[in-house]
Amino acid sequence: MAKREDVYLISLTGNIGVGKSTVDAMLAAKGADILDADVVVHDLQRTGQPVWEAIVERFGADILGEDRELDRAKLGQRVFGDAAALRDLELIVHPAVGREELRRIAAAPAGSVLVLDAIKLIESGMAANCHSLWVVTAPAEQQVKRLVSQRGLTEAMAWQRIRAQPPQAEKVAQADAVSYTHLRAHETGRNI
Repeated sequence: MAKREDVYLISLTGNIGVGKSTVDAMLAAKGADILDADVVVHDLQRTGQPVWEAIVERFGADILGEDRELDRAKLGQRVFGDAAALRDLELIVHPAVGREELRRIAAAPAGSVLVLDAIKLIESGMAANCHSLWVVTAPAEQQVKRLVSQRGLTEAMAWQRIRAQPPQAEKVAQADAVSYTHLRAHETGRNI
């Protein structure tokens, strides 16, 4: 993908649970359009979609809920403790997400600011085609608290996901802008 000179592209990245959605909300309030890779993933993983079919073929129908949608908790338990399974899932999902992101970038209105939010922006090479790289980071303990309070993970599951990702410092070292987030009282139910 070549940079679109008529759309200002901000690549926003950071590891799981660092507060990227908070930064997205602030940028959206200023008029930016948000292209969230998590939303794209959920769209592509709906029942009957080719990505859904490939995931079920690789991991089996026992990762489906009663509604035939992916049970993300079951899939997460399967892949985050198994590097080969995680790699297989990424090989299924990431190329499809990249293609869909490119399609949505091409459809963005001229003159807009588009924030491309994804954990793997740097690793996928997408960040290189954006005008600016922003990294959101937070202490690991805060990541755990967010994952427990917002996603319902156990502490052990949260640590497993955090440890499966590259160190935050690697992303920070490449950033044009860094946002250090911290928990607010309403995110944990107590003052911090």
